[in-house]
Amino acid sequence: MTFLIESNAFKNNGFIPIIHTIYGTNISPLIEWKDAPCDTKCFVLIMEDCNSWCYWIIYNIPNHINKLREGIKTLPTPAIFGINSWEEQNYCGPCIPKGIQKYFFKLFALNTQIKKKDKVNSFNIERLIKPYIIDETVLVGLYEEKII
Repeated sequence: MTFLIESNAFKNNGFIPIIHTIYGTNISPLIEWKDAPCDTKCFVLIMEDCNSWCYWIIYNIPNHINKLREGIKTLPTPAIFGINSWEEQNYCGPCIPKGIQKYFFKLFALNTQIKKKDKVNSFNIERLIKPYIIDETVLVGLYEEKII
């Protein structure tokens, strides 16, 4: 079995619908996963572009959760929104001026939870979780603004 992340909004390497961008409703897509390692204590989700600009962080997602619904605003305890590159604790969708951009929805299975006292943000999240990663999976979405 392979740890796998997917979305019903777009296929891997497929185009992210406008509803999930700042040009649409700017709501997060449904994200779900399967076949996580049995010793997983929690999950961390990071959405970033190829320039490491961070759009979304959720950490301490409980190990019994395998889905984040579309437009999620309230997280299951003890999950927490981290601080994205806009210094906000929420989802911000793709927002490029032109051309095709890749967005990476990276899901990490950890063998421990992140301490809540840590200020989890786009600058430190991967350093904080690195020693505790037992597996990871990535969903790639594309977005291209249509100039009319």
